Amino acid sequence: MMSAPPRYPMLPGDPPELLVHDEPMGCPYLPEQQARLPLRLPLARLSGRQLDERLAKGERRQGRLVYRTRCPECRACEAIRLPVADYRLSRGERRVWRRGQGLIETEIGRVECDAERVALYNRHKRLRGLDLREDPISEAGYGAILADSCCDSFELRYRVEGKLIGVAIVDRSDDALSAVYCYYNPDFGWLSPGVYSILEQLECCRRWGLSYLYLGLTIESCRAMTYKLRYRPHQRLIDGCWTTFAR
Repeated sequence: MMSAPPRYPMLPGDPPELLVHDEPMGCPYLPEQQARLPLRLPLARLSGRQLDERLAKGERRQGRLVYRTRCPECRACEAIRLPVADYRLSRGERRVWRRGQGLIETEIGRVECDAERVALYNRHKRLRGLDLREDPISEAGYGAILADSCCDSFELRYRVEGKLIGVAIVDRSDDALSAVYCYYNPDFGWLSPGVYSILEQLECCRRWGLSYLYLGLTIESCRAMTYKLRYRPHQRLIDGCWTTFAR
């Protein structure tokens, strides 16, 4: 008698993974396109080397799951990273950095999940008009998507006069940092916390001798995703090759 097939297909790899979701869906960034985002669950915690290999192939992490786009008719999503040794701050970035250094206190610690962070996350998404179709995230949802991880992760906490104004969730591999998500209090938008956070992560890369800061995915034809293109020089994964775009 044949045994019943497993609920989730097992994928070979280092470590092996379970394919937990692979269904086409409407693209959240390009409404005219259909997206496919296979979600995979590694069966062991990823080492720094294993995370490096996935990042170099354009993969991302959400909670304990990893994914790479496999859209049937669209290749608009491009992984983007900053080469740390070659990166020089622009005049505007230097201004943001100097101002933030004078006013923002930065802490590094383990990723935490509490009511304060959940409220700040939801306020950021609501006031910035992000994903308005979604319900506010719960503490359990925040824990599953942001606080839980399959690799070495930490958070950068940004405070002004002791008040938590922003949090950045970051993954660390042997040779890179990967910016997972950043949210902040929109009342402090004049400090450009999103830009400041990327500059802070670049500074961490330099301090720790890492080669790259991965910024996730960018889409040239989607206004909400083009802000990453302002950081130059950067490299984008195009047709399987990392291509440099100079300032």
